[in-house]
Amino acid sequence: MPFVKYPKNVEPPWKDWDRKAQKSGLRHTVYSVNEDQYTGEWLNNQKHGKGTYVWKSSNSIYEGEWKCGKRSGFGTYSVQDPNTGEYVKVYSGSWKNDRKHGYGTHFYTDKEYYEGDWEAGQRSGWGRMYFANGDIYEGEWHEDKYCGEGMLRLANENRYEGSWKGGKKHGPGKFYYLDKGQLYEGIWVEDIPKCGSMVDFGRAEAPYPTKYPIPEVK
Repeated sequence: MPFVKYPKNVEPPWKDWDRKAQKSGLRHTVYSVNEDQYTGEWLNNQKHGKGTYVWKSSNSIYEGEWKCGKRSGFGTYSVQDPNTGEYVKVYSGSWKNDRKHGYGTHFYTDKEYYEGDWEAGQRSGWGRMYFANGDIYEGEWHEDKYCGEGMLRLANENRYEGSWKGGKKHGPGKFYYLDKGQLYEGIWVEDIPKCGSMVDFGRAEAPYPTKYPIPEVK
C-alpha cells in the first residue's frame, strides 16, 4: 500500500508580512499622508500608551495617554500662537474616547478658564468658571450650562446663590445686592424673579446704600 504524504497548510506570505508590519511598542515618529505626526507607544497597530500627536493643519499638539487609537487618560492639548510660535495650553486633564471626560481645566483665553468635571466633551458635574469680566460661577453643570445648585458672583461682589436650569436662574434662590445693602429671596423662573421678599442686608457697610431703608413689615 503506497504511503501518501499530504502537503502542510502554509499561510500565504502576505499574512506574515502584515503581522510584522503591525506597529507595537515604542516607535519613532510616524508620519501620516496629511503630514500629521505621532511619536509614542503602539499596540496592534493603534496608538496605545503614552505619545505625542501633532496636527499639521491646525498647528496643534496633544501630549498624553492613548487607548485603542483614541485620547484616553490624562493629556494636554495645546495650539500654536501665530505671533510667538510657542504652544499655548488649551486643555489639561482627563480624556475618554477622544473627548474631554473627567476632571480638567480648559483655557478659553488667558483671563477666562474653567476647571471642573467634564462628560463627553461638555462641562457636566461640578465646576468653577472664571470669566474675563471678573464674574465667577461655582456649582453644578449639565451639557455646558449651569444646572442644579450654584453661585454666581459678579465682579462688583453682588451674587446669586440658588437653583439653575439651562443656564438661567430657575427655582428658589437668593440675590445679594451688596453694593446697595439689600437681599432678595424668592422663586425665579428663567432668570426672572417671580415671587419673593426684599430686606436690608449689610446696609451699613454698603458702598451705595438706598436712600431710605426698607420698612419692617408688621
